[in-house]
Amino acid sequence: MNKKILIPLILVIALLLGGVAWLTVSLNEQKKENKDMQELAELDKKEMENEYQRFAEQYTEMKSRINNDSIVAQLTREQLRTQQLLKELKSVKANDAREITRLKKELATCRAVIRSYVLEIDSLNRLNQNLTEENTRVKGQYEEATRQIEGLNADKQSLTEKVAIAAQLDATGIQMQMIDKKGKATEKMKKAKQLRVSFKIAKNVTATNGVRTLYVRITTPAGTVLGNAGTFQYENRQLQCSMKKGVEYGGNETPVTLYYDINQFLDAGNYQVSIFADGQMIGSKSVRFE
Repeated sequence: MNKKILIPLILVIALLLGGVAWLTVSLNEQKKENKDMQELAELDKKEMENEYQRFAEQYTEMKSRINNDSIVAQLTREQLRTQQLLKELKSVKANDAREITRLKKELATCRAVIRSYVLEIDSLNRLNQNLTEENTRVKGQYEEATRQIEGLNADKQSLTEKVAIAAQLDATGIQMQMIDKKGKATEKMKKAKQLRVSFKIAKNVTATNGVRTLYVRITTPAGTVLGNAGTFQYENRQLQCSMKKGVEYGGNETPVTLYYDINQFLDAGNYQVSIFADGQMIGSKSVRFE
């Protein structure tokens, strides 16, 4: 074959082979990133299922310790609603972002409802305890009063465990915006210098007061995590976070804002911002940047 034809042909074949090799490596990396993202979504869905199941079981326990028919009927309705939401969650795929987001909002509502019942039942138990002690003092039935107090202490221990669940923080009103060099919000990615993440820690009178460390994790459309502000524990594993901040929380609604300096080119697509505290995911939202 003529060398003038053979040499260019060899070069073309070499370039084609190199292109195929590069595409193969790229596809393998994309598959790995998609797998990691899917595992995190499955983990999040499993945690939601576990929490729905715990709530359903707690309603059964609370009903067994209440003699008020009206409250028992209310607890039954809420329990059936929780079980229906759990059934819906189990039938949803982990990558169905719209349904997962809806059920996560429903989960926050369920948490608030069960928290109110825990407080109401605790108040009734305390009232009952006071009335029992007063009646015992009048009638001189000291031994009977002692037995009742011991029973109430056992109930109080069980209730304390449930209050711990009700004391979990909730992040509401989550927003993530691109900020330009003048500190103003922009929708143009090429002008973005920072990402501003803002939200509110909802009021929770059962939560422990003090400084709470909040971890913010921002994942790109490709499934990678922006930045590296250290790691935190979640579901028996260490996850990388984009930002973290210590916040003084006193039980009232608390606004929080964090800024992430953009030091890399951002691809257009859906970005997931998730907020963690005390080993729990307390809020999450998907934001699309074009």
